[in-house]
Amino acid sequence: MITSEVKAKLENLPCKPGVYLMKDTSDKIIYVGKAKSLRNRVRSYFKESIPYHPKISTLISKISDFEVIATDSEMEALILEANLIKEHKPRYNVNLKDDKRYPYLKVTAESYPRVLVVRKVGDDKANYFGPYTNVKAMRNVLKILRRIFPVRSCDYAMPSRRKIKLCLDYHIKRCSGPCEGKVSGEEYREIIKNVVLFLFGNNRLLLSHLQEKMREHSTQEEFEKAAAVRDQIKALESVMEKQKVADTERVDRDIIACARDHRDISVVTLQIREGILIGRQNFHLTGLEGNTDPEILSVFLRQYYMHSAVVPPQVIIPTEMDDQRMIEDWLSLKREGKVKITVPQRGEKVKLLEMAGYNARLSLNELLQQRAENKKRVPEIIATLKKELELPIPPRKIAALDISNLGPANAVGSLVYFEDGLPRKSQYRKFRIKTVKGQDDFAMLAEVTSRYFRLLTHEKREYPDLVLVDGGKGQLSKVVYALDQQGIKGQNAVALAKRLDEVFLPGRSDPLMIPKGSSSLNLLKRIRDEAHRFAIQYHRKLRKRNTIQSELDLVRGIGPKRRRILLKHFGSVEKIKQSSLEELMQAEGVNRKIADNIYRHFHADG
Repeated sequence: MITSEVKAKLENLPCKPGVYLMKDTSDKIIYVGKAKSLRNRVRSYFKESIPYHPKISTLISKISDFEVIATDSEMEALILEANLIKEHKPRYNVNLKDDKRYPYLKVTAESYPRVLVVRKVGDDKANYFGPYTNVKAMRNVLKILRRIFPVRSCDYAMPSRRKIKLCLDYHIKRCSGPCEGKVSGEEYREIIKNVVLFLFGNNRLLLSHLQEKMREHSTQEEFEKAAAVRDQIKALESVMEKQKVADTERVDRDIIACARDHRDISVVTLQIREGILIGRQNFHLTGLEGNTDPEILSVFLRQYYMHSAVVPPQVIIPTEMDDQRMIEDWLSLKREGKVKITVPQRGEKVKLLEMAGYNARLSLNELLQQRAENKKRVPEIIATLKKELELPIPPRKIAALDISNLGPANAVGSLVYFEDGLPRKSQYRKFRIKTVKGQDDFAMLAEVTSRYFRLLTHEKREYPDLVLVDGGKGQLSKVVYALDQQGIKGQNAVALAKRLDEVFLPGRSDPLMIPKGSSSLNLLKRIRDEAHRFAIQYHRKLRKRNTIQSELDLVRGIGPKRRRILLKHFGSVEKIKQSSLEELMQAEGVNRKIADNIYRHFHADG
């Protein structure tokens, strides 16, 4: 239902480009998008007839409010959208999987910079290279870099007044010794300049620069320095020989291709610098299963280059995008030089694109294979639980039941669901007790069991591998009876008593002797306690709701609909009590007579 406030906002939307932020009932941002026309795009979310897609439908059902930020151009909107997604991490925006965990190489902005491995890009003046999806390759780059360039690795603040001893790195020629003034600030900055060239992949330019430096030292008869530069040249040439020549054009470019399987999308970026393939990065995208390939590429390019320290002058993609021109302009702005996005039709670039596509499919197949293997693999704790409970199958799916019944009203049942030892909250269920009068926990457990398994049968879903009951032999027997009444045979069930954490099996009078420190017993206790917590939470919610309802229901002219409107407008009964007559009349559907009734009810003593 669209509130009057949202309707007013929709009427006043500008036709300018900008960014919109969709919010849920708790005012949390759940989606950020950009628009050429904010008026057209945002209003489309609130139309009765919208193109059906599960993800879009779910998003729309969660939207309670929105805000917009108008910009002067689509370019500004694109940059702002990327920044807001990075800041708020909305649930319904695409997730560039695990990007936050990929390491970067950081060249610090200190007087005597260092090269560090970091996990986050800071808001500082340092140079960042990455992210490196292949951590082993990144470590190799760092190893080569330290072999070629004598950059310090210590964490001392420099320059420093305190005396710092030369370390082993200096003696094995892995550090130039700035701590004891063995290298001038100007010479050290020259080394760092070469490091940056190396990390950018400009090896030929770096090689030319080093050769010129070696000749300069020789001319000035600084033979020791010339020999050191010569060694750097040899090491660099060795690295360049090992790298594969990707194409005959000596240019910098990124080749991007994707492969998809339903909800899984793998994107590969081949990084080519000066015609040499220097690296490959794999990414797993989620949240884009309903999108077309051009839309996927658009989202990926915006997220990838928002975090990337290097933007090459050429980006090769397999298909054209609607916003290709705008992304080109944005990348050119970021690079401070012309960037061209192209879709090749023939020649060497098509072959490179095919190579990237093949690698993307390979990466996707590895991901799917790994997921399938993980699905088959039984966790050790579940295997132990099977053995200790003497079950015929590993209890990978466990449903736990509990009852909360603290008075004559609001009796509830809870069901929590764990898979491979982890909670699956989407499978949790709450039950208001309907058929049992009084405080009969045994009968309530039977009702909850019957209703849950009827639901599973009706929806043709699999039964859990194990039903866990909070209680002892009596509670367990009632659950088993309810299952028999449903005609369900062979369902595994156990009870876990609170007092001594004893485990009971159907048909056995004595509890199982499971060691108190057993990891499987601890898992059962954790699941049981979660079921208890969930039941208590639901019971308290109902009691609070009924307390609120009973107080407002005493006011003449207040029904369920108006009560909901009042609570949504003011937030609580306490705020309604404190409101003036004029403030009460501001709520939707509350006229002077109704407002007067509410005010008199809460101020009768005054």
